[in-house]
Amino acid sequence: MSYGRRRDAGQVAIEYLGFIPILLIVGLAGFQIGAIAYAAEQAGTAARAGARAASLRQSAQQACAEAVSGGLTVTCDPAPGGDSVTVTARVSIPSIVPGWHFDPAEKTATMPFDH
Repeated sequence: MSYGRRRDAGQVAIEYLGFIPILLIVGLAGFQIGAIAYAAEQAGTAARAGARAASLRQSAQQACAEAVSGGLTVTCDPAPGGDSVTVTARVSIPSIVPGWHFDPAEKTATMPFDH
């Protein structure tokens, strides 16, 4: 009876080794989802800052760049229209999982011109 138990002793270690890649992929996917959410939040912040600056006739791109943290890349496009200005901010989403690439997070904000 004890001979059969000794033979199965290494089986659990082999099963754990097979499960490690799955855990790694799930963990990386969780970090990637967090990076996507962070980039979207930063895009909203950049759009509001850019619209605020453009409404005061200042540089929207500079305000957007100063509003984004964490080494993310941002571009802002102001579009004046009548009494207000709309700024669209695009923030690049970093790829944590190799081979996964995403379109930039995009948010817009509109503010009235300050007269």
